[in-house]
Amino acid sequence: MKRSTSVSSPSALAVVAGPHGIRRSAWLLLPVVAVFIAMPWWAGRELQRLCVEFMYTLALAQMWNLLVGYGGLVSIGQQAFVGIGAYTLVVLGAHWGIPAFLVIPVAGVVAMLLAVPMGALLFRLRGAYFAVGTWVAAEVLRLLVANNASVGAGSGTSVTAALRGMSSGTREVGMLWIALALGLGGTFGVYFWLRSRWGLALGAVRDSEPAAASLGVPVQRIKWWVWLAAAAGCGMVGALAYMAKLRVAPEAAFSLEWTTTAFFIVVLGGIGTIEGPIVGAVLFFALREVLADYGGVYLIVLGLAAIAVMLFKPRGLWGNSGWQLFPVRRLSGMAANSTMSADRNRN
Repeated sequence: MKRSTSVSSPSALAVVAGPHGIRRSAWLLLPVVAVFIAMPWWAGRELQRLCVEFMYTLALAQMWNLLVGYGGLVSIGQQAFVGIGAYTLVVLGAHWGIPAFLVIPVAGVVAMLLAVPMGALLFRLRGAYFAVGTWVAAEVLRLLVANNASVGAGSGTSVTAALRGMSSGTREVGMLWIALALGLGGTFGVYFWLRSRWGLALGAVRDSEPAAASLGVPVQRIKWWVWLAAAAGCGMVGALAYMAKLRVAPEAAFSLEWTTTAFFIVVLGGIGTIEGPIVGAVLFFALREVLADYGGVYLIVLGLAAIAVMLFKPRGLWGNSGWQLFPVRRLSGMAANSTMSADRNRN
């Protein structure tokens, strides 16, 4: 008698993404990645800085999308980890003299470690209480830093000491390539996570925690992984962003604007899709550049655009298109086998 396969745990689930779709996506993206990597040889400094900002903003949006769109953990306090990353650069880079480029991955580890006690408290809350709790946690961290004279207190401090001995050219190129690693790494990291058996488990947790738990999915473990991964990503974004800005203050580093920017980008592009944050980031920066000379009009237009998308295209501009640049199909058992057979027969 054949032993039946249970789907009561992620290990029993097969996640299949069409191999030809994956290869097509790779061939489309490789030239784009090559152009970005080669920017120091053909692009001016202003364009490189814009690319740095675009890429770390994309990474921030992907982390928020992973947390909210795929994990169902609605957070309005991700600025806490951006601020942690920024002040890790101050302490380790400016005060202790550790090379700034080495501080960036360390900032992700520090943010992840501090996310552990925060998560232990916040995971006791549900729904709107969890969302408000994340914001409160970020505000507590902001107040603690603003009252700490060793890191500049409320007026902030410069991080130029972390860049001592580094030429401006080295700094610009290093920031560009690290930003590319964060933006592309965040995008492909989410993609490969969703293609794994844990991606299906994550979707089950988002849709219904009790139902997922009844199927044997380790709900708390998956929530912790998503929470810590998003914290680490935001921490590295914070360190890189303030390496580019050269000065950090608690009001800016722990500003709610970091989370609202990620929110607008993901909502415009399509929440719960990998492509959505990319499309949203392109639209966000395009609107900002076009309306930069109109002051507050830019924010009004951005708000109206977000409202219009939520009303008329609730899945976002990309989510309603039906297209997939990063094809992720979750199938199991006979469905997976039949799909792979169909792909082989077509070719």
